[in-house]
Amino acid sequence: MFDALASALLRLPPSCGPVRLIGVDGHAGSGKTTFAARLAEALGGAPVLHLDDIATHRELFSWTARFASEVLEPLREGRTARYAPYDWSGRRFGAPRSLPPAPAVVVEGVGAGRRALRPHLARLIWADLPAEESWRRGRLRDGEEQRDFWDGWEAAERAHFARDPSRPHAHLLVRQVPCGYELSEGPALTFLTVGDGSSAARDPSRPGRRGTSDRDVDTA
Repeated sequence: MFDALASALLRLPPSCGPVRLIGVDGHAGSGKTTFAARLAEALGGAPVLHLDDIATHRELFSWTARFASEVLEPLREGRTARYAPYDWSGRRFGAPRSLPPAPAVVVEGVGAGRRALRPHLARLIWADLPAEESWRRGRLRDGEEQRDFWDGWEAAERAHFARDPSRPHAHLLVRQVPCGYELSEGPALTFLTVGDGSSAARDPSRPGRRGTSDRDVDTA
């Protein structure tokens, strides 16, 4: 699945200067980071920008302007972006990191498909795990010492997606299944009608309605 998806994504036109920005959004704890890592590997080692490095305790979701100036603007101009990753333990920004204008760059994290970023994305992928299950997994992963943070985070995430939902705009939905991942069309799928409307041309980066999975690829 990953090789086929990566090949299709790289055939898309650039969306931010010379770069194809691929957004991977979903609820906290939904498995976005693991999926993004595997996708980046299939994309030939594409850079991955984690939005956990952009958000802060004071700016859980109000980082749009900083992201635009530090990341979108230079990439749009074909320049290497530089941003300072946030240290959640030390509550301060760390040493700047470079983000080159590679053919594909994966932006992963809650809010990757927000309204301000969508015009710059070549594709938006949504990790399709319900909020309650995602948060349960996230709490289990982070342990009791992060309980207070998660209490505040859940309220903030609910508020964010209530006013700026990403899932309705996703081109693709990805779900973890026992055999790996399953990919299906997202709500933003559109058809290009041909002739009298009896047929349609499908974007090659969008799978059939049934979707594809690692098992499908392995047994083909």
